[in-house]
Amino acid sequence: MQKVIVFLSAILLLVFATSFRTPKKDKINWMTVSELQAAYSKNPKPVLVDVYTHWCTWCKVMDKETYSNEKVANYINEHYYAVRLDAENKDSVTWDGKKFGYNTNYKANELALYLTSGQMSFPTTVFLADINAQPAPLPGFLKPGEIEPPLKYFGDGFYKSQNFQDYYKTFNASW
Repeated sequence: MQKVIVFLSAILLLVFATSFRTPKKDKINWMTVSELQAAYSKNPKPVLVDVYTHWCTWCKVMDKETYSNEKVANYINEHYYAVRLDAENKDSVTWDGKKFGYNTNYKANELALYLTSGQMSFPTTVFLADINAQPAPLPGFLKPGEIEPPLKYFGDGFYKSQNFQDYYKTFNASW
């Protein structure tokens, strides 16, 4: 009987101790589309949109391996507004003054369709030089070293003076 009491006490202590742990915080300062609108109007800068679905395994791997990488997260937080968009979100979303609803034919939000140019693949990382720029979607899982060139192309403003192919020829990776 004493062993049972000790065992139950240990379990209770473990549950009690872990209940006060702070939940894991994302390293990237993700915001909603409406938060983006407000922040962008005060201080414009490039936008990165993570188009995902809740069932997407590679989206979760990208969260764990790429967006949790210290260098990637710090760079995104400093140079971008980062938005997460669930492609299957059924709520209407307003982006740059245009309202996007749910498209039952595609079973996706029309904003996700717009940002991915209708090429729905998950995850898709979308780069926008500014909020009303032509989206530059990059589909698929990206490792930190693979996301570095496009992040820096838009984040450091190289898109203003050269195309990506020329930029990439002289790019020196540091991650």
